[in-house]
Amino acid sequence: MNEENGKDNKSFEYETNNLIRSNFNEKESVKELENIAPKPSNQLTNGLLGWYSVSSSETIKDGKLNHFTIYNEPLVLYRDREGIVRCVKDVCPHRGASFLGGEVINGQLVCPYHGARFSSQGSCTNLDRITCQHIIDSNYDNYAKSIKLFQYPCAEKEGYIYIYYTGKPLANIEDFQIKSSINSLLPDSYGFPSLEYEYEEVYVDFKADWARIIENHLDILHVFWMHGDTIPDKNVNRETITSFNQKIKRDNRQIESIYSYKTNGQEEFIRIKFVPPGRIFIYKGSPESTRYIQVLDHIPLGNNKARVIVRHYRKFLKNKFFTNLVLFSHLQRRTFYKIFTEDYLVLKTQTFNDQMGYIQKDNVKLLGEDKMVQYYWDWLQNALNKEKPWDLHPINSLTNSVHEDRGMQYPPENPNMAIKNNRKIMIKLLTRLLFPIGFILLLI
Repeated sequence: MNEENGKDNKSFEYETNNLIRSNFNEKESVKELENIAPKPSNQLTNGLLGWYSVSSSETIKDGKLNHFTIYNEPLVLYRDREGIVRCVKDVCPHRGASFLGGEVINGQLVCPYHGARFSSQGSCTNLDRITCQHIIDSNYDNYAKSIKLFQYPCAEKEGYIYIYYTGKPLANIEDFQIKSSINSLLPDSYGFPSLEYEYEEVYVDFKADWARIIENHLDILHVFWMHGDTIPDKNVNRETITSFNQKIKRDNRQIESIYSYKTNGQEEFIRIKFVPPGRIFIYKGSPESTRYIQVLDHIPLGNNKARVIVRHYRKFLKNKFFTNLVLFSHLQRRTFYKIFTEDYLVLKTQTFNDQMGYIQKDNVKLLGEDKMVQYYWDWLQNALNKEKPWDLHPINSLTNSVHEDRGMQYPPENPNMAIKNNRKIMIKLLTRLLFPIGFILLLI
């Protein structure tokens, strides 16, 4: 038994030359890979149930509610009297209403239906306001004990809000048996000193399969063809598409793929880490020397619905006055929204083809550069078979769509924020141009 555990903790490596060349012979390459490539095996400890990053700290304001879903289950985040973030099932235990339209008053969650208030421990604090004690009589105490919120454990670290999701919230948060460490998700645990970086952050929503979105973000090579005209990098475009050496490392908490140039003395181009259940790190260059790191958190909102929190850390342009002057944040957001919009049609068609069974029937091939994707799908299939998270809160065509209707708030599915961002760019550019012109005219 100890010998087996020792094997699980080892790091496995696999190297291959990727096949992005203008003249490669596909049949020969696939045959060669089938002969030399080791069969993928699941080395990852964490599955689909566990710690998810679901929001940034600054998004959860005092006195405000933040509604979302995971695997179709409606949840709400808020801060209690001590400023601690709480995650509760979005169902009032009094009469089953949602907290949509509710409030946070003095750190207590308030239902919009009868005004029932709940403490951070989940107990109703104004039962006399919503019941008639003389009618309930001897059952009053039992009734009072049954009105409790159901919660999930929360943690706030390095500017992120995490919840420990099991699909089964509990009335007593102390009863949770937390089986996985949050440390495997933290950027600082990978030697990445986040405080040394500035960052921009966007939220994006997709009506597509959550798993396909993760696959897309593990596939760095599509960036050259699909996003080459959008990404402001002279080395990333259709004309300079190149061939890399790829090394894959696996251990019990992550899968890592390292792409190095075949020329330039094996200089590292990009590195991708997948940390289950939904976090991806992308380093531009080696972690020791990189000036740019991207952290993507993928949240499975529901069937064909997903949210991604995208945080772009940088070691350059750290002067806030200058970045505000040149509209850096707004211009970055415009680029991000455009990139995800370019991905969106592909993601929706992949989702459709997969759910229709076409991808499996047509036996779509995974080539050498897809090896990390293959390991990811291997982990995912194992986790789905074992944990079945989509069976915990199933919906059907008769299910009321209130949460689905409200759920898609961000681009590319909801373009309103992208439109507002572009409008702000135009207004601020005009302001910056007209102000000096007006000043000169006054002097004249």
